[in-house]
Amino acid sequence: MSKKIYKVEIVTRREKFPALKDALNEIGIDGMTVYKVEGCGAQGGHLTYYRGVKREVNLLPKIKVDLFVCETPLEKVFEAVEKTLRTGEYGDGKVFVTECYDALRVRTGERGEAAFIGPCEC
Repeated sequence: MSKKIYKVEIVTRREKFPALKDALNEIGIDGMTVYKVEGCGAQGGHLTYYRGVKREVNLLPKIKVDLFVCETPLEKVFEAVEKTLRTGEYGDGKVFVTECYDALRVRTGERGEAAFIGPCEC
């Protein structure tokens, strides 16, 4: 693969997903995998009451979005994520980036850059 390709993992509040998806579509990213997950970080959870009994909820509902991008769109992804998700409050989310060394499109046998669709064909 001649160009570096990265896997970007975005974890944030579930209610922010529609706005995040729209922001990513605007910069040309339409291929993604979305998971409903639970987790906690600095916010540590919250207290809730169920039938008058106090209950501590440590794992909060989150959404995780995985996508693959080339070097140039990586900066655009960071800008879109910050603009869309940042509120300044705990729970805004995290973005993790790892380099992708190879890929295989099983249907065609294509490898490397050719195995990707969308913005990775740059």
